[in-house]
Amino acid sequence: MNNKFLRIKSVCEIVGLSKSYIYQLVSNKQFPQPIQIVEGGSAKAWLESEVVAWINSRIADRDNNAEVA
Repeated sequence: MNNKFLRIKSVCEIVGLSKSYIYQLVSNKQFPQPIQIVEGGSAKAWLESEVVAWINSRIADRDNNAEVA
């Protein structure tokens, strides 16, 4: 899979969470960390592959918990 930068608006649309909640998850180390796009700049983005992996991990956690219940 080729890596692609996703800005916060796209991340929000893909995962269905608000910008503030995504940043809360990032600060709690529960969501992939953003990458500073340009050294010294303020623009940040996420790698598409990491966001997809996070989504897949949430699905796997759900499925594993369903098996235990």
